[in-house]
Amino acid sequence: MCGRYALTISPEELKEVLGILDLEDFPARFNIAPTQPILVVVSGEGQERGSNLPDRRALLVRWGFTPGWVKDPKAFPLLINARSETAIGKASFRAAMRHRRVLIPASGFYEWHRPSKQSGEKSQAYWIKPRHGGVVAFAGLMETWSSADGSEVDTGAILTTSANAAISPIHDRMPVVIKPEDFARWLDCKTQEPREVADLMRPVEEDFFEAIPVSDKVNKVANMGEDLQTPVPLEKPLPPADKKKPDDGQLSFF
Repeated sequence: MCGRYALTISPEELKEVLGILDLEDFPARFNIAPTQPILVVVSGEGQERGSNLPDRRALLVRWGFTPGWVKDPKAFPLLINARSETAIGKASFRAAMRHRRVLIPASGFYEWHRPSKQSGEKSQAYWIKPRHGGVVAFAGLMETWSSADGSEVDTGAILTTSANAAISPIHDRMPVVIKPEDFARWLDCKTQEPREVADLMRPVEEDFFEAIPVSDKVNKVANMGEDLQTPVPLEKPLPPADKKKPDDGQLSFF
C-alpha cells in the first residue's frame, strides 16, 4: 500500500529526470495525503521539434481514483491504490490501464509497521526513500470523472505490488517503481497494451530503498514540515519477513 508520500525535489531537477517539457514552480511537499492534488506525468502527442526531450507533460490530479462510470463519488470507495496483479482485468481500472497510464514522481513514501493487537506494541512509521537519493517514479493510473452538470475532475491512483524482502517486514505491499529506461514504454498507451507492460509491474530490487524509522507526526495531515523525515530510534527491531499471503483489500479509509 502507499497512503502517504513526499515530493521535495526541485522543478528543474524533475524536468530533467522525467523529461517534462514545461513545468511550473511548486513547493516541496513532505506529507502528501489522499484527496490532495498530486503531480502526475503523462505522454504528449509527440516529441517537440528540435528537442531531444520526449514530449511529456505534468498535470495535477486528485489522489483518489474515480472511474468514469461512477454516478456519485461520495458513495464510492476512495481508491488511492490499484493492485497491479488485478488492475488489467478489474472494472474500476481496466480502461485507465489501457489508455491513461501515468508516472507519479516522489522523493519517497511513508509506510507503517503495525504489530498485532495482541502484542500491545505501537505502530511504527517509516520514511522509505531511494538509497542513493533523487526522485523515483511510481506507476500510476489516471481517470477524468464527469458530473451530470458537465464539470470534470481528474483523479489518480498509485499501482502497488508485493513488497520485496527489504520492505516486507514493514508491510506486504509497496508502490510499483518504473525505471527511467522504461518511462517511454509505460507511458505509451498507443502501441503498448497492458499485457505488454505487465513485466514492469514487479517489486523493485531489494537494495533500491532504505527504510528510516520516523515519528508518528506523519499520521496528521496538518504536519507538513521537513522534520517528518527525521530519524528516531527503534524501540524494537523489525520482525523477519512475513510470508503470509498479502491482503486483497484496497486502502479506502482516508
